[in-house]
Amino acid sequence: MRIDIKTSRQEKIEKIRSALIERLEACDLCPRACGINRMNNEEGFCKTGRLAKVNSAFLHFGEERELVGSGGSGTIFFSNCNLNCVYCQNYGISQLGSGETVSSDELADMMIRLQQNGAENINFVTPTHVITQIVEALCIAYKKGLCVPLVYNCGGYESLDTLKLLDGVFDIYMPDIKYSNDKLARILSGVYDYWEISRSAILEMHRQVGGLIINSGVAKKGLPIRHLVLPGLYKGAFKIIDFIRNDISADAYVNIMDQYRPHYRAYEFNQLRRVLAENEYREVIDYARAKGLYRGLS
Repeated sequence: MRIDIKTSRQEKIEKIRSALIERLEACDLCPRACGINRMNNEEGFCKTGRLAKVNSAFLHFGEERELVGSGGSGTIFFSNCNLNCVYCQNYGISQLGSGETVSSDELADMMIRLQQNGAENINFVTPTHVITQIVEALCIAYKKGLCVPLVYNCGGYESLDTLKLLDGVFDIYMPDIKYSNDKLARILSGVYDYWEISRSAILEMHRQVGGLIINSGVAKKGLPIRHLVLPGLYKGAFKIIDFIRNDISADAYVNIMDQYRPHYRAYEFNQLRRVLAENEYREVIDYARAKGLYRGLS
């Protein structure tokens, strides 16, 4: 008997939608578990009530080449965040909330337009706090013909329970592992348990989608991992690399990023006032290579 994969996935997403809506009533979608009733438009740490806010939706050609392909990554930037990174380059979006409130129908139409314009995927940036709204919109978008891979592009601070509920929704998880030190995470991003939470989350992501699968140069499924190297704090990357190599796979795709620039409140912290030195970046790259990681390294 032939199984209609699209219909099967659509039916699963409909069920997930109901469970996510229930959780909005005492929101625990992310590890902060604020417990506020977002169905009544109350706002917790993420400053987001019942509806999502979107800053922009466009074909992005600045992402990893495996996401961009020839058509670009259909990127939707959501406003606000469940982290408070003092150096965020998109702080106007993530911290100041620049964007417009959108309905499920409007969000679904954004996805369809991006696909019609040639997007290789739909890339949800900062989806953690608006996952209910994304799934609601997907229920509509699939009925309108959405068929490209879906990318969950996040900061790594994810609820394990929420991720397990999402099993089968996303084709690609793309977390940024920010820290291997909880004290640093508390000072720079306002969370006390980042290292343990992010490791558990990324292991679950890998369980769901496995290693990165690339077809004709374009990512179709899997787990590309990012890490932004911070000036003066680069040795924290070694522990992250060890985790990826030992607990995930030597074949993991890792993008070690060197584009740090002082933004937002970075100038309040001595070590973050400057750009990353070339020798700091190369030391992290060399360590990753010595550990046997090669995919995604520059």
